[in-house]
Amino acid sequence: MPVTRRVFIGLVASTAGCCAVGGIGLATRGDGSLLRPPGGQDAVDFDAACIRCDRCRSICPQGAIDVAHVEDGFLNARTPSIDFHKGYCDFCDKCIEACPTNALKPFDPAQDRIGTAIVQKDRCVAYFQGCTECFEKCPYGAISLDDSNHPVVDAAVCNGCGVCENECPALVYRSFSGGTRRGIVVVSPAVYERLGTTLIEDGEEVGL
Repeated sequence: MPVTRRVFIGLVASTAGCCAVGGIGLATRGDGSLLRPPGGQDAVDFDAACIRCDRCRSICPQGAIDVAHVEDGFLNARTPSIDFHKGYCDFCDKCIEACPTNALKPFDPAQDRIGTAIVQKDRCVAYFQGCTECFEKCPYGAISLDDSNHPVVDAAVCNGCGVCENECPALVYRSFSGGTRRGIVVVSPAVYERLGTTLIEDGEEVGL
């Protein structure tokens, strides 16, 4: 049957409405890229229980816990997120113990993970002038070196503690590196799953 002008306009309006709903959802809930403190990786449970009390951030001895902002999604604003430029996680459990609503649940660093580290080839100092900082500092043996002395992350071992990102010296060498992204970064489980294995070591492609 021929498509009338009225039907065509209706289809266009419906499509625009669906896009708007998707955009609103992304704006309010974010894109899943936030790193949560240990025990907060179940997004549904965490979102339902977190009351933004700030106790986990206040008690973190390493200073790794920060708060999300409106640009991270309206519903995420003031919820705890991890910033590995400020510190790293030593899994002391103090944030879990301080949480009054069980938004942060028991966490086993041998089995669970905050996220997974990925190497950013366009920023990693090892690709420019040699560096083994992340390999030397990783407390869990999740990083090895290939034949060219470039770091390789074993995703099965990495628990996202963030020591590698915290220690990465990439931003020091501003002759080739600008902005805030380091040579190795920890991404959330949602982002890691979304990237797959083909884009995982190219910062320009994944847009980190």
